[in-house]
Amino acid sequence: MRKKPELLIPASSLEVLKTAVIFGADAVYIGGEAYGLRAKAKNFSAGDMAEGIRFAHERQVKVYVTANILAHNRDLEGAARYFAELKELGPDALILSDPGMLMTVREVWPEAEIHISTQANNTNYKTYLFWHRQGAKRVVSARELSLEEIREIRAHIPKELEIESFIHGAMCISYSGRCLLSSYLAGRDANQGACTHPCRWKYAVMEESRPGEYMPVYENDRGTFIFNSKDLCMIEYIPELVEAGIDSLKIEGRMKTALYVAAVTRTYRKALDDYFISENAYRANMEWYRAEISKCTYRQFCTGFFFGKPDQSAQIYDASTYVNEYVYLGIVEAVDERDRVMIHQRNKFCKGDRIEIMKPDGRNVSASVHRILDEDGMEVPDAPHPRQVLYLELSERADVYDLLRVEKQKV
Repeated sequence: MRKKPELLIPASSLEVLKTAVIFGADAVYIGGEAYGLRAKAKNFSAGDMAEGIRFAHERQVKVYVTANILAHNRDLEGAARYFAELKELGPDALILSDPGMLMTVREVWPEAEIHISTQANNTNYKTYLFWHRQGAKRVVSARELSLEEIREIRAHIPKELEIESFIHGAMCISYSGRCLLSSYLAGRDANQGACTHPCRWKYAVMEESRPGEYMPVYENDRGTFIFNSKDLCMIEYIPELVEAGIDSLKIEGRMKTALYVAAVTRTYRKALDDYFISENAYRANMEWYRAEISKCTYRQFCTGFFFGKPDQSAQIYDASTYVNEYVYLGIVEAVDERDRVMIHQRNKFCKGDRIEIMKPDGRNVSASVHRILDEDGMEVPDAPHPRQVLYLELSERADVYDLLRVEKQKV
């Protein structure tokens, strides 16, 4: 019998966690204020983490906390205190990559469920068996593995040892994310959570005997981006992922917005659910999946290493910019007795604009903005101030946790 994989979604903040849960995640992964690899993400305070775990658990959604830096001596004492604090908060698992951090967890929280991060370079079944013997319940596959290699790993490991694989999001130019480029060029260590993404920069060539003469390597008049991978997208290959024996389908993006997380979660949720109704149902809705996933912010799409080593078609040579078709306006936080919705506004919009209400069940409802009221109940013509509390009268009903967005060209 086929096992339905978990849908695992990233969350950069409490708002994004709640969005992921409402829009269909089975589990979310988050970072605390230390020991994770997304130091530039907003990350979670202890208070936000406690509220997020409570919110998720009330809806039968799991929460995993990343602590996957490659630790130095100076990190270990603080990590022990941190893991003791996490034990009190009660996340469902810790995501680690460093054996020293695993030993530290075992000293203060012996019963913690451990998932081994992709940062540990998990490329063969003996590596999986090694981590299983250390008590890990799950191992995250290296992004460099094909589906055939994952199938082979599944055949050689115990049934209870889970495989988690990235199936959507940004691809790192370095092997399993172990980047040295950021540290070398910017003094910011990616393996300590401070990556500056130099793989996205534009480069020129300097010939050794001509110092100071920079010669651009043109693909077009904007230059070339020699490390700039396309984003991974496996929405069209759910059957292949399930058949390979992957237990958790992981979305990349712990620095993404609530709009991105809502769109990608809802799309993969529907694709998975449709496939487990029937393959015909899944195939019949493929155009909807493609259209919705393209409304996320992305850098064109590829299938990564899943069907073999990528060739030059997986690289973007002419720009590092994202495709971004929609603008996030806010999430509905409350609805009063007159059906007026309250939001913390994220981007500018105006009275009379045509916007879209994005609902967790898959519907996109077009609506007009009839009135905009500020916190004092005064009508205003537009919403120019980020994070301003606004009350909106819309032509269509919106419910709590719906997201409001607008096509970019209409802003």
